Amino acid sequence: MSDTPIFMNPKLKEYHVDYLFDAILELRTKEECAKFFEDLCTVQELKAMSQRIQVAKMLSENRIYSDIVQQTGASTATISRVNRSLQYGSDGYDIVFERLNEKAKAAQASAEPKDEP
Repeated sequence: MSDTPIFMNPKLKEYHVDYLFDAILELRTKEECAKFFEDLCTVQELKAMSQRIQVAKMLSENRIYSDIVQQTGASTATISRVNRSLQYGSDGYDIVFERLNEKAKAAQASAEPKDEP
């Protein structure tokens, strides 16, 4: 665990938030993540976070608000807040989406049949 919290937003500069992030980084599997977040969050909190990341993904794919509302059930206010984070935030969504895309491409490449000589 790091001794000094590293955050862009000064409102997050506290030991407990830093400890939370360190704890999340210790999770190794999707099952561990599910167990941890089920213990940590209410069902509504988890649904809200998952909705926001889906909204961010759709916005990053240049989807229109009406499609996002229809597919996620998010309010236009939520979509606007997520869009503001995508435009002016700390690039956290971009980091995650880039890594997920790289992982998907690698999985697809390994699943494709190899040409035999």
